[in-house]
Amino acid sequence: MALCGGVGAMALPSELIVHIFSFLSDRDKLRASAVCSRWRECLFYPALWTELKLRLGGGGCGSEDSPRLEFLMRKFGSFVRELQLELPPGPDNDPQLSERWRDAMTTYLDQVLCVFSSIRNNRNLQKLSLYGDTCILQQEGLLDTSNLHQIHQGDKKINEIQQLFMEMLSNSRQLRWLSCSFMLGLVTPCSLACLSNPSAETLKHLSLLDHQLGPLISPSELDRLSYLNSLALDFSDLTSELCGLLASPRRIPLHRLSLLLNGAALEFKPLEGTATEDDWKALVRQYANLRVYMMALEVDSSELLRVLKPSLPLERLHLDSYSTLVSDATLELISQQYNKTLTHFMLLRDDPDFPDLSVNRNEDPLVLLAWRCTQLAVLVIHGYTVWSHNLVAISRLRGSSLRVLTVSEESIDFDPDQSVCMEGDPVHNLVKEVSLGLGRVWHPCLDSSLVLSEPTQHFHRELQAFSMGM
Repeated sequence: MALCGGVGAMALPSELIVHIFSFLSDRDKLRASAVCSRWRECLFYPALWTELKLRLGGGGCGSEDSPRLEFLMRKFGSFVRELQLELPPGPDNDPQLSERWRDAMTTYLDQVLCVFSSIRNNRNLQKLSLYGDTCILQQEGLLDTSNLHQIHQGDKKINEIQQLFMEMLSNSRQLRWLSCSFMLGLVTPCSLACLSNPSAETLKHLSLLDHQLGPLISPSELDRLSYLNSLALDFSDLTSELCGLLASPRRIPLHRLSLLLNGAALEFKPLEGTATEDDWKALVRQYANLRVYMMALEVDSSELLRVLKPSLPLERLHLDSYSTLVSDATLELISQQYNKTLTHFMLLRDDPDFPDLSVNRNEDPLVLLAWRCTQLAVLVIHGYTVWSHNLVAISRLRGSSLRVLTVSEESIDFDPDQSVCMEGDPVHNLVKEVSLGLGRVWHPCLDSSLVLSEPTQHFHRELQAFSMGM
């Protein structure tokens, strides 16, 4: 609308234009900045960019996003308060043979350098969340550092990235959230020693996950971070010593603990010395509201039975594998031990074979889990046979309290003896019966790719939701 004098919106004060632009999405802000120099000046006002969420690429090496990333970090890196960045996946070929692998690695290193060069002196940074899909940058669960020699100045860039990260930690003054998941070469066992004393007192959430290295947090550093109420670690790094420090009455209550158990890394990071039953008892005694989220990736049942202690306050459990089978005895133990705490259960297996967990179809372990776990709200299944009548039983047992019931169509099978006694299409009858049990419309998942997300990425996103839901 034109204003008096016919000068239009250009007559509005800058403060008002900035307020109007605050209702735009980040994408629309960048588009609007191309209208004129006045708008561009207002749109790059620091108050409009306190939070920046970037997901680069959707495949390949993501190099086409580098100029955009450089522009955004140059403009906002020095004052942004919340930065969330997800780096793209790339080709999974053999690093020794793949030119695409080298391109992906080069782009990854350059993008991480760009980010930390921009935020190294940012004293306003309160939240930093980084995820790097390093499935393309590892072999057999461990990085072979000799591969870096194939990248131009690879060793030099890794060292520079580590120095910039430690410089950022040293310069921070009010960091509340620090999450680094699978960022190749970023975090070292010495990194947290650089965290400034002011940030050590403000930090509420810490997530350090990198299955290519040993422990990333020492007991002395954890002892310094006494205000944490949320923590995410590799399970093998949760030693009895760390548990003893976490259970100290000098600390503020710990509410959320997220743990990743990677079966491929157990050869290098064994379970000896990890949290015992007495450790969990001490933690629960100190923090009655402590809840745990655990993902076990390619872990066989014998190892799971060593980890799943009775006093573990398990709220969310994600069992994911490509070939390893979860036994019915493991499910039986889960349903008995965590019947009062378990709310989320995901059982996934990415394999063309669909094993049947029911040794006795009248006592299906998934039905027993739904019956015993009275707080169960989310159940996701793919890669195991789920008999249709058991799926109906699960829906009736939990009813509308089961907010999410996701079962892939490939996993559902029908008992021929029961099909003879029923009229009509068995799939239609199943949908009808499960919908009635849940009290809402339900359908099986027709696209298994919607269920089988990349495990480490799922863990990164789920732990964020889990930790922020305190």
